[in-house]
Amino acid sequence: MIPAITASKIYSTLGNENSLVPLAMKDIANSMGLTAASYIAGDEAEGRDRFIDEFGTQAIWLFGIPVYKKILDLGLFKTLGYDPKVDVRVLKNPDIFEKAKEYAANDKIKASLEKIGKSQKDIKVFKGLSFGKFVASTFLTIGSYYGLTKFRHKHTEEHIKEEYLKKQAALKQTKPLSLTAFQGQTLNKVPSAFGSVHNSTKSTNNKDNNPSFGGIQDFMFSPTKNLMIVDASITAERIFESRNLQDTVGYIVKEGSFWAFMYLLGGKIQKYVENQTEKKHNMNIKLDARVIESEELKNALKNKELPTLLQAFSNLKKDVDIYDFICNPNNKDNVIVKMAKMSDIIKVTDSEANPSDGTFTKIKNFFAKPKDINNAVDTRSFIDLDAVKDIKENLGKLYDQFNNYKAKAASGKSDDEILTAFLKDLKKYKRASILKNIGACIGALGVLCPALMLALRFGDKDNRNFKVKEDIEQKLAADIKSGKIKV
Repeated sequence: MIPAITASKIYSTLGNENSLVPLAMKDIANSMGLTAASYIAGDEAEGRDRFIDEFGTQAIWLFGIPVYKKILDLGLFKTLGYDPKVDVRVLKNPDIFEKAKEYAANDKIKASLEKIGKSQKDIKVFKGLSFGKFVASTFLTIGSYYGLTKFRHKHTEEHIKEEYLKKQAALKQTKPLSLTAFQGQTLNKVPSAFGSVHNSTKSTNNKDNNPSFGGIQDFMFSPTKNLMIVDASITAERIFESRNLQDTVGYIVKEGSFWAFMYLLGGKIQKYVENQTEKKHNMNIKLDARVIESEELKNALKNKELPTLLQAFSNLKKDVDIYDFICNPNNKDNVIVKMAKMSDIIKVTDSEANPSDGTFTKIKNFFAKPKDINNAVDTRSFIDLDAVKDIKENLGKLYDQFNNYKAKAASGKSDDEILTAFLKDLKKYKRASILKNIGACIGALGVLCPALMLALRFGDKDNRNFKVKEDIEQKLAADIKSGKIKV
């Protein structure tokens, strides 16, 4: 039986820039809108071609990297005795790595960390494996998309060819085949989707083959940024290997809209709405939705000692001291540590509450019971200390705003009534900001982008038909005329 999904979990997932769920929702809306537009603008052949392109690409885009990473984890890491759950960024600061081993929650985690840090050779090998997994899973996913494109072009060509020859055979029964409509025209050869892959590969090889490991860490460990690399390849392949001008223009509009609302504007819209809310209502809604809707926040705002607790955290200046504070079991009840665990900035040892980067596991854990934030820190995972500091800053600001709110509240109300009213508004504004962001992106990708593509098609009477189909039929007519194909 699947436990009920709390509203806070849903809104937190939708508002998380590193979650694949909102990306999947936006892409589904985009794919459905574009497929519908293709059926409206063209015919069954164009709709089928678009359906394979959009939904086939979506499956590879979402599941390709996680599946290939899992295969490499089993084939390489496990074979060599390394724990693939260890985040290589833990090794970046030697002092923090020592603390990670010191505060390991159990012997298994401690042994896996000690195995990696046994020698400089082991550290080097593990770093190489981590980088290799990132590169291999990304390029294997890109290769899968190229395979899909080859299949799609071939499938569309065969489907159009079959239908065209059936029509010509039927016409032949009633009157001689006329090719007048094709006379005087240049017969367009249907280009291969992979005509310039070899050339593009050569140009890539001229670049630096040893990129900085530190410079690409954001792309290695953020699921959404990892997908950006795949999308860059998909965008380039679609535009530069498009089959005609109609294809090219369509992909420019589609890919431009996709990049704008999938990656570039989503986070900016969210931050803009949050900033406007704070200016208008004097409420900071930048904390994770799970935190805003939690009992921990309610208890924190009631605690008159909260400024002292926040100041004590501020007194920790060195990163290793902050890390030590977070991992120390004596501080597991600290409000900042609890909120960081709740926001998935700090991973805990409970396997149900500590999903890997894999999409399958993320989906499974989306329906799982809430995690126990009292569990020990999983020191194999990387902790973004800047994100923890942001929690402290946002919590302190919210505490001051609540006190201002309380000072302006109507007389006769108890502190609990005032706090309940404050948190009710806070939750409302947080949810509204997430819905506005997701709604704007889905509307742009699922409605405006397909509508613009339809307008471009219907705005030019010479561009309304499916040009790929016309090109293929012209080539078939030429082959029939020359005797290469018998009807």
